[in-house]
Amino acid sequence: MDPVASLQDVKPVPFWLDDPARPEAGSALVGDVHCDLLVVGGGYSGLWTALIAKERDPSLDVVLIEGQRIGWAASGRNGGFCAASLTHGLGNGQQRWPGELARLEKLGARNLQAVEDSIKRYAIDCDWERTGEIDVATEPYQVDDLHELAEMAAEFGGDFAVLDADAVRAEVNSPTYLGGFWDKDGVGMVNPAKLAWGLKQACLDLGVRVYEHTEATALAESGAGLAVRTAYGRIFAGRVALGTNVFPSLVRRTRAYTVPVYDYALMTEPLSAEQLASIGWRNRQGLGDSANQFHYYRLSADNRILWGGYDAVYHYGGRVRAEYDHRPQTYQTLATHFFQTFPQLEGLRFTHAWGGAIDTCTRFSAFFDTAYRGKVALAAGYTGLGVGATRFGAEVMLDLLAGERTERTALEMVRRKPLPFPPEPVRWAGIELTKRSLDHADRNAGRRNLWLKTMDRLGLGFDS
Repeated sequence: MDPVASLQDVKPVPFWLDDPARPEAGSALVGDVHCDLLVVGGGYSGLWTALIAKERDPSLDVVLIEGQRIGWAASGRNGGFCAASLTHGLGNGQQRWPGELARLEKLGARNLQAVEDSIKRYAIDCDWERTGEIDVATEPYQVDDLHELAEMAAEFGGDFAVLDADAVRAEVNSPTYLGGFWDKDGVGMVNPAKLAWGLKQACLDLGVRVYEHTEATALAESGAGLAVRTAYGRIFAGRVALGTNVFPSLVRRTRAYTVPVYDYALMTEPLSAEQLASIGWRNRQGLGDSANQFHYYRLSADNRILWGGYDAVYHYGGRVRAEYDHRPQTYQTLATHFFQTFPQLEGLRFTHAWGGAIDTCTRFSAFFDTAYRGKVALAAGYTGLGVGATRFGAEVMLDLLAGERTERTALEMVRRKPLPFPPEPVRWAGIELTKRSLDHADRNAGRRNLWLKTMDRLGLGFDS
């Protein structure tokens, strides 16, 4: 069967958001309001910030505003991998913060457990499964890379296993697999939209005032506090936390630190019992291959397969636009790669196809900043690993707004920012050259050319 035929009946909407149980949007803000803390952004970053702020101080008056609907952007479009890593993997952490990596790993593990504890505490129905994740090798050179990863992981503990070809295929049966590294405890699978909706309800239950369809258009000082202007009113706040991530920051000087990179995914129809038996997958782990241009995939609660990644598309000028949310040529590529990985599923069809923007920075993991003499804090740059790390980022923002020196704010990762991206057209040219170099490396046993080696030395990068 032509893989493209599997897309015949696909709906161009995010699967997670195409849910009849999706809660109604809240009202927009009209008029002027006052609060102690204003949170801008209704994705994970803002939701965790508002929730934890009320947990720390129930008397705090907290307002959260969202320009569209809660969870409509990256928080409702991602693959649902909730990872403990705060550094976008051990390798990236070792390269950038070798002296802090042990502490960052402990903080990350603690943060992942806190996510799970919150899901249970607030009875959030979001299909949470602590299954772990397998990184699979599909080329011989990647097997050596996985053994190096295992040696590094052994320094920091954790529950993991290195799998040879037979062992990994016993977990998930694909003829393309040559080995695997199974992190058994460091990743959970979640329905990302249901998590966002559940966090919203938890915020409401604690007394957070939530306004949707309320875009923040300007930020300025007002007396001893701050004023944020919206379409129909203003919010006067003592402190402001910005969780806008991929969207242009209200603190203009920080905009050069992120670029929007578009990522795409497909969702299959539910697998029959026979189809699921043909691939195994009894332990329901998340999966990702080890190429530079990698795929990520997992099972949903009703045994569909989400299949995403590979292409990472940057558009000249770095704008976030609705028309970029779909890319048929990428859907075709993803469908072709899916059936190469699972030829036994020939005839399976995809029901949903979608894309969305990821806030990418040059170090692949979150950075933090303050403005207006410490009255504004922000976190951004999660580069696709924000499902779990945004909770940690929320804690950091609240620490910074409180003016406290904590274990988190003392981190070099928190105190220093990544290198900004250069202006156009240098930005576009650099990203395109990097993408082509990564593709060349994938096709040549992982060998990195001079450009990639130079980017590595400078601490710059671009990740699919």
